Amino acid sequence: MKKAVTGLLALCAISICAVMPAFAEKQIKIGLSISDFETERWPVEQAIMTKLANEQGAQLISQVANHDAKLQNDQIENMVLQGVDVIIIIAEDGAAAASAVASAAQDKIPCIAYDRLVKSDKLAAYISFDNVEVGRTQARGVLKKVDSGNFVMLGGSPTDNNAVLFRKGQMEIIQPLVDKGQIKIVADQWVENWSPANATKIMENILTAQQNKIDAVVASNDGTALGALQAMKAQGLAGKVPISGQDATAAGCKSIVENELTMTVYKDVRLLSPMAIDMAIKLAKGEAVEGLKSYSLKELTLDDKLTGDVPCKFLKVVGVDSSNVYDEIVKSGFQKYDDIYKDIPEDKRPPRP
Repeated sequence: MKKAVTGLLALCAISICAVMPAFAEKQIKIGLSISDFETERWPVEQAIMTKLANEQGAQLISQVANHDAKLQNDQIENMVLQGVDVIIIIAEDGAAAASAVASAAQDKIPCIAYDRLVKSDKLAAYISFDNVEVGRTQARGVLKKVDSGNFVMLGGSPTDNNAVLFRKGQMEIIQPLVDKGQIKIVADQWVENWSPANATKIMENILTAQQNKIDAVVASNDGTALGALQAMKAQGLAGKVPISGQDATAAGCKSIVENELTMTVYKDVRLLSPMAIDMAIKLAKGEAVEGLKSYSLKELTLDDKLTGDVPCKFLKVVGVDSSNVYDEIVKSGFQKYDDIYKDIPEDKRPPRP
């Protein structure tokens, strides 16, 4: 009898050991390093990614660097020390963050550059939208309204590689008209930190220098465009001088229906955030990630000095103006009807979707 009991206990022990890995499976930890919360979209996407990670049984640990590149690197290092399995990075400075990515790679922690490139060939992946096409779309949107005269180029943050790619796309469309003498670029400025307040000050100075004689503004996102519009409103130019944006923010789309912002570029981040979380979980599990295409750092940054390749995945973009803002943005649920039309008289609004 004693032998039978002993055998039964041994069998139970074997059975328990066999099922223990299923119960003891380590929860995946995903680090999310965010450049700032001043940009309207980042808090929204943080919330989306947190929810998606939780739904898949993963834990998302996020930190915000408040436009401090060194702090961001320190926070990434701290995430490694906390035992994260993978890190998603919205870079404040794509060059500065390269050292943090290289350090994480040494610890075998894969890093995903989210929408903003980190200039490192140690990245596990870079996911974004077609950023050169964003710039082309902005330029085309402005040229639909005005295709000659004095143009202002209002770029994004000089530390954001996307801003360089936007400018490349913008100039692909505009430069031929400059060469013909049809367009004159009277001001070309970059907006530190993508700050609307900085954009307002820059545009005030440009308008003073040009005695308000500007015919169009190619601005690189909604925040900088709306900041510039504050200065233009003061001079009676809002709604008269076309100006581009990007991100299809609620404020930007509201400005479009109020006939101030001319157009924006719709990048459906509802597709990008799930892609990031799904990719992070696969990388954490050591699984293959499908659909990536390798690009050289040289072609991603337009910098001949950078070498190496990065696995990438890019999503399409859509130009949005008064003709399609309702269909593309409101009917799709990307922005709320009441946020876009709240100051438009009832009899001039489209039907509620």
